Amino acid sequence: MGGRARPPDAVVEQRRQDVLRQVIEHGEVRITDLAGHFGVSLMTMHRDLDALVDRRLVRKLRGRVTAYPSLTLETATRFRVGLQVAEKEALAAAAAAEVEPGMTLLVDDSSTVFPLARRIAEVAALRVFTNSLTVAQILAGAGHEVGLLGGRYRAEFDSCTGPEVLKALDGLHADVSFVSAAAVTEGHLFHPVRDYAEIKQRIVGRAERTVLLVDHSKFGKSAPFAHGDVGAYDLVFTDAAAPAPELDAIRGLGTEVRVVPVPEPDRGTDAIS
Repeated sequence: MGGRARPPDAVVEQRRQDVLRQVIEHGEVRITDLAGHFGVSLMTMHRDLDALVDRRLVRKLRGRVTAYPSLTLETATRFRVGLQVAEKEALAAAAAAEVEPGMTLLVDDSSTVFPLARRIAEVAALRVFTNSLTVAQILAGAGHEVGLLGGRYRAEFDSCTGPEVLKALDGLHADVSFVSAAAVTEGHLFHPVRDYAEIKQRIVGRAERTVLLVDHSKFGKSAPFAHGDVGAYDLVFTDAAAPAPELDAIRGLGTEVRVVPVPEPDRGTDAIS
């Protein structure tokens, strides 16, 4: 008889995210304790931790693991890109239909828009303004004209903030802007960092059509800095797991909501190897 099948990639990635959360919350954890907590072998836990080390999310010491001191779940881009991957891809596929050849776009730095950037890279002759180095690299690499809104570089977001970005936004006008939010409650939008809340709010009104992409995990949450409400947006894309009362609140503000189906991941047998 053969060994147990390896679990699907989505299951492995979710466990690694949970491991990272555990390390961040406790500061320092023994690797044997992590293996016991998650019910996997020591070898499997070392593989998980090595993957997190490669992404510069944790440091392995002798028998222990620690997170980088400045790392938080809300602000680490390299953590956020691994969250709700299927949902982000589904939202991106739907939102890409809003983009036509020759358009001028405004795109914020949210990890939710990274899959969108990859999809619209195939659309001809776009002009894109963004404060995200990740978005800029994706689209410039595909041959599009990209205006990078520079200012203070924030490594944890791989993007720029500050008065220079706000001033540049004041002088722009786009066909469509794409934004995401860290937290949404009853139609109100929040972010854990003031500079980014200001940028998101400033983007609103700088395009003929403003689109918000937000998966279900962002609803019913708050953060220290508000940046307006969804009533300022023309269209919201979300997934079917978004709470109905939250969607009703958005519709009550007069904003169109499109609920996007998310394909179910393949289910394999979760191995303890």
